[in-house]
Amino acid sequence: MQFLSPNDPFPSIEEASEEGLLAVGGGLSPQRLLDAYSRGIFPWYDSSQPVLWWSPDPRMVLFPENLKISGSMKQLLKKEVFKVTFDKAFSEVVDHCANIKRDGQNGTWITNEMKQAYLQLHEMGVARSVEVWQGEELVGGLYGIYLKEKKIFCGESMFAKVSNASKYGFIHLVQKLQEEDLRIIDCQIYTPHLESLGAEEISRTEFLKFLK
Repeated sequence: MQFLSPNDPFPSIEEASEEGLLAVGGGLSPQRLLDAYSRGIFPWYDSSQPVLWWSPDPRMVLFPENLKISGSMKQLLKKEVFKVTFDKAFSEVVDHCANIKRDGQNGTWITNEMKQAYLQLHEMGVARSVEVWQGEELVGGLYGIYLKEKKIFCGESMFAKVSNASKYGFIHLVQKLQEEDLRIIDCQIYTPHLESLGAEEISRTEFLKFLK
């Protein structure tokens, strides 16, 4: 594991620990973040820690053609139960992702420093958000980094205040990006929620091929 100063490059991915931890420090400048995502690296830490950079093996991903839509979700989509927008409330989506209570998790890894960094990337058109509305209330959503030239979306976090809202937004995102020839969605690490949507684990080596 390498300690980075602001101008240090990332070490080789092969130097990551068994858990996937690659480096510590280096700051969260827009250029640093763009370099990280283009190499299959992402930040994940809490307010008591320095910036931690990860590249886990295996990697959780979704191939758009493998998206699973359950029968109940198909009914919700058909009835247009929610309204979905894109990039209309990025800051609010990040705030909700930071503040939503999650099972087995105390506090949040979305620190104010991290929020400000992703807001800068949003202003650059790289960080994108999906909003799910019930009437005028924001009830679900997600955000991530869209490496458009590589046709990869790197999901960062999602939230739901009502049942199925985050799934609803995720499905709309996948369908929208499929129209732009999206090749893969990087889900980072395994969760049952992502698996239920069709995501699967592949080796880090295989994942990195999509970035080259």
